[in-house]
Amino acid sequence: MSFNIPKTNKKRVIIVGGGFAGLRLAQKLKNSQYQVILIDKNNYNQFPPLIYQIATAGLHPSSISFPFRKLFEDRKDSFFRMTELRAVYPEENYIQTSIGKIDYDYLVLANGTTTNFFNNQNIANAAVPMKTVSEAMGLRNALLLNFERAVTCSSEQERLELLNIVIVGGGPSGVEIAGALAEMRKYILHKDYPDMDVSEVNIHLIQGDKKLLNGMSEKASESSYRFLTKMHVNIKLNTFVTDYVDNQVIMNDGSRIPTRNLIWVGGVTANKIIGISDDAVGRGNRIRVNGYNQVSGYDNIYAIGDLALIENEDPDYPKGHPQMAQPALQQGELLARNLRALSEGKPLRKFKYKNLGCMATIGKNKAVADIGKLSFSGFIAWVLWMAVHLMSILFVRNKLSVLMDWIWNYFTYDQSNRMILRSFDSQTAKETEQRLKETHWGDIKETHKNTN
Repeated sequence: MSFNIPKTNKKRVIIVGGGFAGLRLAQKLKNSQYQVILIDKNNYNQFPPLIYQIATAGLHPSSISFPFRKLFEDRKDSFFRMTELRAVYPEENYIQTSIGKIDYDYLVLANGTTTNFFNNQNIANAAVPMKTVSEAMGLRNALLLNFERAVTCSSEQERLELLNIVIVGGGPSGVEIAGALAEMRKYILHKDYPDMDVSEVNIHLIQGDKKLLNGMSEKASESSYRFLTKMHVNIKLNTFVTDYVDNQVIMNDGSRIPTRNLIWVGGVTANKIIGISDDAVGRGNRIRVNGYNQVSGYDNIYAIGDLALIENEDPDYPKGHPQMAQPALQQGELLARNLRALSEGKPLRKFKYKNLGCMATIGKNKAVADIGKLSFSGFIAWVLWMAVHLMSILFVRNKLSVLMDWIWNYFTYDQSNRMILRSFDSQTAKETEQRLKETHWGDIKETHKNTN
């Protein structure tokens, strides 16, 4: 297989990863002097700040997912290929992917991070991460399946494990999923499961730091703690999860929580890039770059977004910028400007992060926001959070879809996406077909087939 992309007289820019940084760069290079090739293992971009709402059945996956080809449909000399990066060969100026190799003039690494389980295989096998739409769908399925099993199981211990929910990580993702699950428990579960004792559904939030939302202000941290406590979320601070054995979460203070619902949002690590020198790899596997996002030791390789580590360039962030949407978007935009300037012989501009603030929502009319030196909480922060996220979503149709779901949920206290959707491989399908034949439905199916 090959990329099947013709070589032109334009210099070629390959962008690896279509997240916030990579997609912004590709958008800003529209009608430029370059041939642009975006590669990603998925054929769609996703909007990570709202992924937790997929997991809690608040939004449909298509509402926050956008096909790359739709974004590229009216552009010349811009291409998308669904493939995975295998290795980089800097001396030969080409990359190896799952569909073949392709050469580049400039390579931009923007393939982000993955969940960090801190080398604990037991946790990696049992926990459900929440970084992608597919992982959020998996989490939604797991939670709903466990609720279904809880109303039919005969063992008290099994019911306890099925109804205990443990969330590891008290950053924005952890706080938001905890709040969403608390609202689901309050407004949804007693209607969907009238034969379930909803008081047995316990939500635990485990945070290794001394406060929630460690990257935000003290006021935001205290407000989020107060909101979640009032919503009956059990919060443990200064506590680390060390293992998961026999359906029990084990913590460093010796305490244990029985559960089959372990949600892991406790940290990320950058994706390892084979072919990049170890000297260019820093803390958390992030790639060291200079103020122009140029990878240390390479002239024509750049890294942007969560993958990039800019040290000692910005006095406000000497150890690197936060792995959030705004630094990624700003780096993608500036690199596009610099690549254009490079082709025109104009001076380049160093990256300077402009902090536009940070927000997290806990539930209906409950959110926290830090904007500059101001800190908001409650209804005002919640409205601000909704407005900012709604404006950030691509495509008018997606904006309207999200807005309509939010309005429906606000007035009805209901979420309409509580379907358990599972895919079957061929072997599972055969086993399912065999089980159907052994049931009355199987007999009916065979009879129908014979009559036709």
